[in-house]
Amino acid sequence: MNHAPAPASPLTHLDNRGHAHMVDVTDKADTRREAVAEAWVRMKPETLALINAGGHPKGDVFAVSRIAGIMAAKRTHELIPLCHPLLLTAVTVELKAVAPDSVRIIATCTLKGATGVEMEALTAASVAALTLYDMCKAVDRSLQIDWLRLLRKSGGRSGLYQLEDA
Repeated sequence: MNHAPAPASPLTHLDNRGHAHMVDVTDKADTRREAVAEAWVRMKPETLALINAGGHPKGDVFAVSRIAGIMAAKRTHELIPLCHPLLLTAVTVELKAVAPDSVRIIATCTLKGATGVEMEALTAASVAALTLYDMCKAVDRSLQIDWLRLLRKSGGRSGLYQLEDA
């Protein structure tokens, strides 16, 4: 029986012994990288109307969710094992009512570096959605978070990725 370690793959967080490790990006070129992710939150129409009218008892739900998403993007490496700590150059989180019962959250993260920002954008969108949920759960128990997904990423060796139906 051969017990030789498998060669490490640059596409995995497993080393040549099969152990999890942080991928070494030392030899990767610094390029401008950007990732855009989205999440949707569905709620009762009256809940969204309350938010839009500025009458929510917890205050400006969109503003608090936006700040939570930005803060989460900056701390992704503390939340997701093996993510690199990154010096993000820009983070935006937009929340927009897109139907009488839905909010679309778009998170965009940018940097110039050796590794991508997909996890940061996904983390920003998910934490913004969770914050919106947390702030509204007392007035609407039927809240639902949907569609956490990567819409687009650019930069690095793999180039551009664009979700086809986005």
